[in-house]
Amino acid sequence: MKKNELITPCYIIQKSKIKKNLEILKKLADETGCKILLAQKAFSMYSLYPFIGEYLAGTTASGLYEAKLGREEMGKENHIFSPAYKEAEIDEITDICDHIVFNSPSQLEKYKEKVLKKKKSVGLRVNPECSTQEGHEIYDPCAPFSRLGTLARHLTPKLFEGVEGLHFHTLCEQNSDALEKTLEAVEEKFGEYLLNTKWINFGGGHHITRDDYDIERLKKCIRKMQNKYKLEVYLEPGEAVALNAGILMTEVLETVENGMQIAILDTSAACHMPDVLEMPYRPPLLDAGKPNHKKYTYRLSSATCLSGDIIGDYSFDKPLKIGQRLEFQDMAIYTTVKNNTFNGMKLPDIILEDENGEYKIIKTFGYNDFKCRL
Repeated sequence: MKKNELITPCYIIQKSKIKKNLEILKKLADETGCKILLAQKAFSMYSLYPFIGEYLAGTTASGLYEAKLGREEMGKENHIFSPAYKEAEIDEITDICDHIVFNSPSQLEKYKEKVLKKKKSVGLRVNPECSTQEGHEIYDPCAPFSRLGTLARHLTPKLFEGVEGLHFHTLCEQNSDALEKTLEAVEEKFGEYLLNTKWINFGGGHHITRDDYDIERLKKCIRKMQNKYKLEVYLEPGEAVALNAGILMTEVLETVENGMQIAILDTSAACHMPDVLEMPYRPPLLDAGKPNHKKYTYRLSSATCLSGDIIGDYSFDKPLKIGQRLEFQDMAIYTTVKNNTFNGMKLPDIILEDENGEYKIIKTFGYNDFKCRL
């Protein structure tokens, strides 16, 4: 199938770029001995799991359904963390997961013996109370009043009995200097427990495959924990696996004018790229510039009835035409896993661009996918 034959809106996942990211991650794992897991909350295109499994150690989940997907489709190490587990699900979780990470002392006390009885590894998520990001409090697990992770003052040696690993996840799209600072806080607050631990999980949020990422500093962080505490080190990036490896292709349906030129597209920020409204985030757009950088500036919006369903303001060399196709970049991560059918919007088809440039339809969506959710 040719690109111009694809029906919009559609996500195009580029396998060659996924491979490039995976090669960087595998090289890091090979050189340091750390283990890297796919965080499925960012990218769950399971048709690629066998391919991803050739490079990574396994998957990590945020709940039962992700855990089942990782076990069924990749079948390697299967880790899970949840702020709280449902009692009706814990038996299945402990059957299919290798590492079960708890969030609070009460959850640890409630389920620890069940996990140990099945000879699975018990972990505890900790909160080092060390914020390293600015402007994204919604994604900051160390923000005031956070529910994520056990505070040092709530942890005791008796409670820690049977726990094999510590887990923290405090980063969001950050470089390794933020990790280095976080590790100092982890050592300061939880150092006595690290001495009696088998593994440590650095969580996600590491933009390892970004061009300016300091991998050498990351290696030093990994080796420090390996050498000082004799720990097995895990990382669970999601974005780094599929960073810059996807396109959301859309079509211009209409243009209107109200103080500026506005283009109405057949895609939606609210439905198809929720991070645009949540972060907020301005996705890169092929052959477009920032407002007023090029001759013609447009506000790109959606066909939904939500007045704030705005993707952003972009400039172009020529006026946009009805029927013209636009390509938003970096649309593999946090898109297919978060999209929705608000207002009856059609879910975009999922397309795989193979390494030879061929386009293959992985999944299409229609009216029944909207109807059956309700």
